Amino acid sequence: MKKLICVLILSTTLPAALWAGETGQEVTRAKQAIALFAQSLKSELVSTMQAGGPVNAIEVCHSRAEVIARQISQQSGMQLSRVSTFNRNPDNAARDWQIAVLETFEERRSAGEKANTLSWTETAETSGGPEFRFMKAIPTDGLCLQCHGTAIPAEVADKLAELYPHDKAVGYREGDIRGAFVVTSLLD
Repeated sequence: MKKLICVLILSTTLPAALWAGETGQEVTRAKQAIALFAQSLKSELVSTMQAGGPVNAIEVCHSRAEVIARQISQQSGMQLSRVSTFNRNPDNAARDWQIAVLETFEERRSAGEKANTLSWTETAETSGGPEFRFMKAIPTDGLCLQCHGTAIPAEVADKLAELYPHDKAVGYREGDIRGAFVVTSLLD
């Protein structure tokens, strides 16, 4: 099991009542954006794995995941990304507030909650104004284990080493939290 690093975060969070109506709408929009992203990425991964195996599927995550996230971000008007403390792509490293949420997710999972049910939201004051933040845990399922598990085939490990020389996203077991989807947007 991966151990997450605890980070104390001092942030100014706006009272929930101040943004109650907008936050409810933002949560709905965030969940829809995440569902579309997860469905689109998984669909491409599954079809690529069926056609050419996990080595070819690595290329989907390497070249297509960011494109899909960018397209959905533009469509939704929200910023969509994935983060992890044990990231494969250094661009997906979690920021301080995201690390704290990931740690909370891990505590909740350890207490018996299922990884696929874990989500979190807040509205925080930032230098750009009030920012809506939403995170949803990414659970590790059987499909994920071929590239993120404890027994990765040599040809998969070689391709991962080629594309991600500083890969930390291995050693997972089914049900582990691999990271989280993050949705943010500035509130008017």
